[in-house]
Amino acid sequence: MNPLAESLVARMHWVDWLVVAAYAIVVPALGFKVAKRSTDAADYLLAGRRLTLPAFVMTLVTTWYGGILGVSEYSYTYGLANWFVFGLPYYVAALLFAVFLASKARKTNYYNLPDQLLSAYGPKVARAGAFVVFVASLPAAYVLMLGVLVGMLFGWPLPVSVVLGTLLSVAYVYRGGFRAVLKTDFIQFSLMFAGFIVLVIVLWLDAGPLWSLWDRLPATHKQVTGGQAWGDIAVWYFIALATLIEPAFYQRCYAAQDHATARRGILVSVCFWLVFDLLTTTCGLYAAALYTHLDDPVSAFPRLAVDFLPAGLLGFFWITLFAVVMSTVESYMFVSAVTGGRDLWLNDSRRNTDVGLTYSRRALWVVALLAVVLALYFQSVVGLWYIVGSVSTPALLLPVLTTFSSRHRFKPSAALLNIVLAGGAALTWELVRGAGHTSSWFAVPGIYVGLGTSLLIWLLGREGGTLHRIAEREVGT
Repeated sequence: MNPLAESLVARMHWVDWLVVAAYAIVVPALGFKVAKRSTDAADYLLAGRRLTLPAFVMTLVTTWYGGILGVSEYSYTYGLANWFVFGLPYYVAALLFAVFLASKARKTNYYNLPDQLLSAYGPKVARAGAFVVFVASLPAAYVLMLGVLVGMLFGWPLPVSVVLGTLLSVAYVYRGGFRAVLKTDFIQFSLMFAGFIVLVIVLWLDAGPLWSLWDRLPATHKQVTGGQAWGDIAVWYFIALATLIEPAFYQRCYAAQDHATARRGILVSVCFWLVFDLLTTTCGLYAAALYTHLDDPVSAFPRLAVDFLPAGLLGFFWITLFAVVMSTVESYMFVSAVTGGRDLWLNDSRRNTDVGLTYSRRALWVVALLAVVLALYFQSVVGLWYIVGSVSTPALLLPVLTTFSSRHRFKPSAALLNIVLAGGAALTWELVRGAGHTSSWFAVPGIYVGLGTSLLIWLLGREGGTLHRIAEREVGT
């Protein structure tokens, strides 16, 4: 048992254990309560397309903010850069989605991203895109975080904690589908804000206002870059473009009661993310000022809770951490399972029948297993985010965005080529970089290589592009 886990167990009062037990019982029970074995695709996958504005905001806000331990690490290590790197670029990308894509996505009445690719480019592109969505949606990073939190609380080995945390998250989603995700997200949303507001207030009262500790912060923590090179920061701005192909965004838009709800829901969600980032960055700065050295920066938020929160509030903050992570695990588990079972396994006319829903349910267990294996293999939250974003963004960004405009679309063969080559180029480049290749060429991040490849394929292979014009001339002769 690590020192933090020992301190946590020693500090946990019976009231704290009662709070944790209540959460572990109430959340799954709520999910099971709304669960019904539906044979209607719109009901199981999108809750009947009746998402109101409050429901839309709560489920999107909680789903898109699952990396709380990654934020703990980054805010403790780099200070204000947490907002500048993990906040600002994603707000911009989400606003672009709201303004240009949300209403259009809702008006299509599709079920998921592969449906959109199928309509524009045909079954081969849809299946290739479904594979990327399936892999990118595997919640390995969040399963890892959940396992770390369970391990800290009970002192269990990481593999045991990861498996048990995953099972708790997936059980009620199996039958209830998207409705179960929505109902539990109502609780998770309330907890995530309440818990961090409580922590900031207690830190303010016990340690003093943050500005009174400002001189104790490293100089780099007061800079928006956190002392990092601009080139390293710029990579995350490109990775944030993955928001424009974010399956959870599209799923919520397809499920909204109308296109206005989809657009307004994302705009309101950005406001909530901004507030929550303010809370987490404040906590990270407190941790950096109060602890000159932490062996594991991931534990910055849990360390603050153990050292400053009284009985009852310690347990409450711990379920806050669970809520932030579990809401994301269950949502991405569901997206990945539906994509795998419905669009990879079947990919035919049965996708929207009870057969497609049966395969989606079965795929949940496959997704859970893969997420656990990847989590235990990589054991790096930020590393998983980086590699997934670097590969999926070049593979899908242009093929998905061009589905909204018949004028600028790829030829179907070029769209397939883009998914394979752009994603493959980014992945190969990152693997070579990871192997320690010393050439200065490989200092360039893989996402740039992938996006450049994608842009080139689009310029040559779009409708009316160079390759298309050459083909037309050949046919003409």
